[in-house]
Amino acid sequence: MATSILAVTAASWAVVTGLAPLLQLRRMLERRSDDISFGYLFLLLPGFALWVAYGVAAGNAALVVPNTVAFAVGALNAWWALRPRREGAVAQGAGSAASGDDARRRHLAP
Repeated sequence: MATSILAVTAASWAVVTGLAPLLQLRRMLERRSDDISFGYLFLLLPGFALWVAYGVAAGNAALVVPNTVAFAVGALNAWWALRPRREGAVAQGAGSAASGDDARRRHLAP
C-alpha cells in the first residue's frame, strides 16, 4: 500500500515537474524572447523520449505519462524558441532588401 501511494505521488510530481518548463515559455512570451539554452533542450528531449520508450516497453504508466508530458512541454519550448529566429531571418532578409531598395531610391531621387 505504501509503495502504491509513493508511486502515485512520485508520478504526479513528475507530471508537475514536466510542466515546469511552461514557466520558461511564459517568460519567453512575456518578454517576446527566444533566449533559452538549446543544449539543455536537445540533451533533455532525447532523454524524455528514451524514458517514454522504456516505460512503454516495461508497461509502466508511471514512466510513460510524466515523461510524455515533459517531452511535449520541452518540444513546445524548443519550437517557440526556434520560431522567432526563423521568422526574424525571413523578415530581416526581406526587410534588408526592401530597405536597400528604399535607400537607393532616396539616393537617386532629386
